[in-house]
Amino acid sequence: MTIGEIAEQVIVVTPSTRCEYVYTIFKEKPAIEGVVVCSDDRPIGLVTKTAFYQKLSTQYGFDLFMKRTIDLVMIPDPLTVDHSVPITETTAQAMDRAQEHLYDYVIVTKEDRLVGIVSIRNLLMKLAEEQISIARYSNPLTGLPGNFEIKNALKTAISYEKYTILYIDINLFKAFNDTFGFKLGDEVIQYTATIIKDTVLKRSISMGSFIGHIGGDDFIAILPHHEFKPICQTLINSFEQFTHRFYTAEELEQGFIHGISRMGVLENIPLVGLSIAVIQNIHKQFNTIEEISLEAARIKKRCKSLRRSVFLTSEDKVPESFPVS
Repeated sequence: MTIGEIAEQVIVVTPSTRCEYVYTIFKEKPAIEGVVVCSDDRPIGLVTKTAFYQKLSTQYGFDLFMKRTIDLVMIPDPLTVDHSVPITETTAQAMDRAQEHLYDYVIVTKEDRLVGIVSIRNLLMKLAEEQISIARYSNPLTGLPGNFEIKNALKTAISYEKYTILYIDINLFKAFNDTFGFKLGDEVIQYTATIIKDTVLKRSISMGSFIGHIGGDDFIAILPHHEFKPICQTLINSFEQFTHRFYTAEELEQGFIHGISRMGVLENIPLVGLSIAVIQNIHKQFNTIEEISLEAARIKKRCKSLRRSVFLTSEDKVPESFPVS
């Protein structure tokens, strides 16, 4: 959920509005906790009822300010966020403010123009609702959103001007489980979830990104941009750095281990790795989740056929152009 989805209308005044007018607003509308000061629809300040009354209550304050303009008493740098920012991120910014501004309105804008405000009470209530919803549908092993949230995120992504969807799958995970055991297999899945969170959600260009756990060893990341290569390369490098410690130097050099297949046959089993199918709306537009899923399955099949860590788009013809360090 984004902050713009819960924004409410607010009373707006100009910098030249007299304080006596704002005083009348607060007196006649006791439920109002603040007004926004705008110039050409662009917010430049906030006047909270508490701070305003504190100014007036000082010695000579009432006589000093009532006939003067509101820009003299407004908060000149209130927290202002774009309508597309998730409420989780907005909450973090709001709680990081100085104590005296902790309960001030959050001002919401779109293209720098006022959309509305969100009170801290409403923000925290919506955050709690979202966290309960996420927890209800989260994968119990990784804590990441599951298929219910993933479907909603994909529906939203289709409307983006730019997006990249990464379908991330652990190669030969069943064989890895059979060889090293389920406990270590769970550790690999949990570590994969961690590096996806650290790589995707902590990048500054990935504001508004989403990650989810489809199930088993399958994950998804949705990016509101097309800059996917550094992310994919970092994921592969981090994954291989973690999993390579389970193999001997000889196994790493030859690229496989000797193991018994489920049919009881001795065979060479390639090392575990990551396949990342990359879907973008650059050369092709997708109208439904089903179309995206079919494209992802097609690309993932090509990735799997290489039996090594790789990331591919539908346009990539030469896998060797993506070296894995």
